[in-house]
Amino acid sequence: MHAVLAGDQDSYAVLVRRHKDSLYRYAERMTGRTDEAADIVQQAFINGFRNLDRCRNPEKIGGWLFRIAVNLCKDQLKGRARREVSLEVAGPLQASGGLPEDGAERAEIREKIYRALQSLSSEHREAFLLKHVEGWSYEEMAEKLEISVSALKMRVHRARDQLQGMLEIYR
Repeated sequence: MHAVLAGDQDSYAVLVRRHKDSLYRYAERMTGRTDEAADIVQQAFINGFRNLDRCRNPEKIGGWLFRIAVNLCKDQLKGRARREVSLEVAGPLQASGGLPEDGAERAEIREKIYRALQSLSSEHREAFLLKHVEGWSYEEMAEKLEISVSALKMRVHRARDQLQGMLEIYR
């Protein structure tokens, strides 16, 4: 990070390689769209590079870049809601291996889960995905999202309750 601040652009490429996958997974799960996720990650790195002098703690550059991606995701979702774009599945879900009917059944289940996740508020979806998909601790989430552990526990709990209710509808 210190080399980047000193003007070494090649060192920034190392930061990009180190953090791009986790930022992409987060953005894709939040937006539900691969193209939007890729755009968000690219914009997060551009914004991060342009504003490196604003990073208060260079030792925690990953968290700072993550925060930029979080804000970009929220902006994207707000813009989508204003345009009243449907949150339906953006493309076909692919199944892997097994009998054809097994693949179709798994794809159907994934689609139901996807729809249920997309119907959560962005705050609940974000908390649920970071906790149960990414496996982050509440402390890690609190630090990167800049909210309290108790608020995150409540969001995860509410998200679980809402998902359980929605998925029971699909049975």
